[in-house]
Amino acid sequence: MIMSQCKTVGGYIQHTKIKCEEEIKVASTSPDKAPLSKSLLLVPSAISILLTLLFQHYQKFFAYNLQAIKEDFQIWRLVCGRAICLDLKDTFCSSLLIYNFRIFERRYGSRKFSSFLLGAWTLSALFDLLLVEAAQYVFGITINSLPSGFLGPVFALFVPFYCSIPRVQVTQILGFFSITNKTLVYILGLQLLTSGSYIWILALSGLISGICYNSSILKVHRILCVPSWVAKIFSWTLEPIFSSAEPTNEIRVGMGATVDIQRQQRMELLDRQIMMSQVAQMRRQRQQQVLMHAPQRLCLWETYVFSLYILWFLLDIFFSIGLSYTGY
Repeated sequence: MIMSQCKTVGGYIQHTKIKCEEEIKVASTSPDKAPLSKSLLLVPSAISILLTLLFQHYQKFFAYNLQAIKEDFQIWRLVCGRAICLDLKDTFCSSLLIYNFRIFERRYGSRKFSSFLLGAWTLSALFDLLLVEAAQYVFGITINSLPSGFLGPVFALFVPFYCSIPRVQVTQILGFFSITNKTLVYILGLQLLTSGSYIWILALSGLISGICYNSSILKVHRILCVPSWVAKIFSWTLEPIFSSAEPTNEIRVGMGATVDIQRQQRMELLDRQIMMSQVAQMRRQRQQQVLMHAPQRLCLWETYVFSLYILWFLLDIFFSIGLSYTGY
């Protein structure tokens, strides 16, 4: 049994190592190269704060008003209403999620990451309208407006986060609930999901658009993508503003003379961390099994002692009758 568990842990480590190899390779050379994520974190948050505190009379231009889109053909609201959050709680949660999802820009590059956001943003706009019409047809709910903000692509990023980011257990609560490196992100997503009455429509459309783009359904990733010349223009103009140099006070892992040796040391450190996590999880599972089987073992021991007591009692009666019969 121990050998099978060790093989399971070894297979998990190898699978996780393959998944994380590209991520560590990118992070080891450019740990802070995420200009697009930084711009999405700073610019919409600053505009949202300004609209809330100083320019409240301009908030009507950023409202996601579906009635105005359908009746008055104000198509520009599909852009303005789906770019800036008017609720500071949504701004805070979406900013934290974008900060956590910056790992995809490091892994895939800014162009591919921006192509995913563009595709998810476009598809989620279509699915928003379809889900609103479906809710009105099935449940009789009339929805005239939805929460504003860059929420569809944020929910769409949960799809690659669930599929490609490995799950590493950190600790357990009460021996039953596992806390992993992904738990905080899911809690933030749940908080964002419960912040509004109709935000579930944005979440559902974002997840559907993320699945469509991530699984390459109908070759959407080839149609909705950022052209190379646009990526070059933004890399020349905006990337120097939002990009930052590699921190000099960062504690490096290992003292390898070459980049390859440093990457190998990072992989070995990852192996040790995953191994310790899995060994701790196996130890906790073994302790739980011992606690689960302890009452059964106690019951068997009590039955054994009671059987010995009955046997001793019967033997005592037998010898007492035998001695009385022989006259002793």
